[in-house]
Amino acid sequence: MISKQTLTFLKGLKKNNNKEWFDANRATYEQCRAEYQVFVGEVLNGLKSIDNTLSELEAKKCMFRINRDIRFSKNKDPYKTNFGSYFSKGGKTIQCAGYYFHLEPGNSFIAGGYWMPPSPDLKKIRSEIDYCFDEFKQLIKVKSFRSAFSDLDREAALSRPPQGYEADNPALDYLKLKSFTVTAAVSDEELLNKDLVKKVIRHFEAMKPMIYFLNRSLD
Repeated sequence: MISKQTLTFLKGLKKNNNKEWFDANRATYEQCRAEYQVFVGEVLNGLKSIDNTLSELEAKKCMFRINRDIRFSKNKDPYKTNFGSYFSKGGKTIQCAGYYFHLEPGNSFIAGGYWMPPSPDLKKIRSEIDYCFDEFKQLIKVKSFRSAFSDLDREAALSRPPQGYEADNPALDYLKLKSFTVTAAVSDEELLNKDLVKKVIRHFEAMKPMIYFLNRSLD
């Protein structure tokens, strides 16, 4: 469960994304971050009960910094206007499939998978889907998966078959993908609900077979 104070703080930060405002509200930020870390810890404990690859993770190691890296960005706002956390077997700094939670007023969501994998990993995932399409198709047709996500996201999909694959390949809709992710929106009302942790874990459990499939392709 997230408090109204956290939503109010993030809304204020979005309107006042500068160091002066942040410093004046730093005590509130520390309270909100501490609250979010408790939430992340509860989610992680639930995840560990269904995914033993996460047994060594700690909550604070799953959380992203609020400071933005503006070195190569045209957007010079110093702070993110969200709290984010990523749970994967290698930690948030390792490239592999995992589970993600995004807390942002009006734009919160539960997600997971492998976003924009580098070319070597992308080729491995496409190959695994091609060779094991019957298995892949079954795991994304499971009722719990369809109920939570409907299907994989279609962000930045290719318009044509990727190199090495024919147009009549039965897996083509998924081979065209450049990211292998799923997303479910979370309303501000749901953020404030005492059952938020249960909802997040339920969605993570629904995507777990897909996470395992993607990471297997990288081994």
